[in-house]
Amino acid sequence: MQVQEWLIERQQLLERIKDLEAENAELRKRLGKDVTPIEKKPTAMQNLSLQEKVDLFRSLFKGREDVFARRWYSKTSGKAGYQPVCQNEWTPLCDKRTFKCADCSNREFSSLTDNDIYRHLEGKDADGRDVIGLYVLNEDNTCHLLCTDFDDKNCEHGYQNDVLAFVDVCKSWNIPCSVERSRSGNGAHVWIFFDVPVLAVKARRLGNAILTEAMSRNGKIGFKSYDRFFPNQDKIPEGGLGNLVALPLQGNARKHGNSVFVDEDFEPYPDQWEFLLNVGKLSESAYRHAATCSSSCLPSA
Repeated sequence: MQVQEWLIERQQLLERIKDLEAENAELRKRLGKDVTPIEKKPTAMQNLSLQEKVDLFRSLFKGREDVFARRWYSKTSGKAGYQPVCQNEWTPLCDKRTFKCADCSNREFSSLTDNDIYRHLEGKDADGRDVIGLYVLNEDNTCHLLCTDFDDKNCEHGYQNDVLAFVDVCKSWNIPCSVERSRSGNGAHVWIFFDVPVLAVKARRLGNAILTEAMSRNGKIGFKSYDRFFPNQDKIPEGGLGNLVALPLQGNARKHGNSVFVDEDFEPYPDQWEFLLNVGKLSESAYRHAATCSSSCLPSA
């Protein structure tokens, strides 16, 4: 069974469970008995196989698969960054002393594999050199997600108020969104996933509309923590790949309570995989609804 079919079937079962729970609650009310329901315990973390976790992760965090970046870190200089993974790196064809990677004629991008995702999730490298950077913008200028980055530097009141204001608009416009605490712990990403690829220009206009509405509703909030959207461009720049976003749930960061999904109190969900299984995606009809909420900011669907 394909992962998408599996997720659809699971969602149907979850909806059936909710219906049964509602029926049970009504029966208890009619019987006049104070029956305490059995406490639910997270199960996805234990029940999902490693491959199912990787498949679930990739079904949400979609971008370019023919190229990806990995974080690098220099213990000598203390500097860090991301660069596309190249099959010829540190081979006889690689001459970093002469050429920058972007100018190298021997550069051959590596495709993103399940093993790369596993390394990222396992996160054994203490310096974060297994963190994956996803190129969000596809070659046809579409994207599968919109990620809004909030950073706490130079923010007078903290990023959390900005995030909650942004999320509040998403809720009122029926836009499913998920909040992730950043790797540093000093900011957050708000993720919106699309059930079908959309043009980056439309995704970014959606983000701008949400941000504009949030600012108009909260005049006292300056949104100084807002940094950027991913994708950060409407189209792939000539000769480039567009901006990348660091993927969440990297193992080493998770140990410190970062790079995890959080609730509205910014507390991590106890079972991150259970949370991901229930993440909603924005449908085309929901996008059209959002367009009616802010027609001046959004293009027609």
